[in-house]
Amino acid sequence: MTTSLTSPETTAIAASNRAAIIASPKVKLRRRRIVIEHPDTNTGEALLAEALGAADRDALHGLLSQLVKASVVARKPDQGNLAFMVSTLKSIAPRDSLESMLAAQMVSIQVATMRCACRLACTDDVQQQESLTRAMTRLSRTFAAQIEALNRHRSSGGCAITVQNLSVQDGGKAVVGNFTQHTNLIAAQPGFVDAAALPA
Repeated sequence: MTTSLTSPETTAIAASNRAAIIASPKVKLRRRRIVIEHPDTNTGEALLAEALGAADRDALHGLLSQLVKASVVARKPDQGNLAFMVSTLKSIAPRDSLESMLAAQMVSIQVATMRCACRLACTDDVQQQESLTRAMTRLSRTFAAQIEALNRHRSSGGCAITVQNLSVQDGGKAVVGNFTQHTNLIAAQPGFVDAAALPA
């Protein structure tokens, strides 16, 4: 199943760098080949590689090839699915190869989830409905886990903890200041403070 927009032009709705995404070329399928639409092939590849987070030409073509395979409908690559996948991948704005691969998996999972939803809506067979419901649940959970993984990767695995209330008993000691904690290191700015020295 393919759908087409009424307008031949589409714009990026949610993107961190709109100018780069809008300037990046479109990807089309022609005679089972991937064509990057840009007057200059090398510039088109460079712009698209930057928008998709691909490190080089080989990574770009490998990623596009995988997206083409994931876009298949009725055993044929689907231009509509491919355009959606590339556009969504651009809007995620991967910053490196890991984010690019994860984002490609995310858009592939999204397409598979919606295929299951379409099949579920079109079937009256109870066994098929149960099977498709289980598949959709698994795909949806995978997608949520991928979002968490992307967020963790982008935040470098750091988790901010803010202590708003601290009580120190008489004779106790507390460390006051800003802390930064890494896996094997805890760093603090000022030193120890005696509980008796704290204002009541």
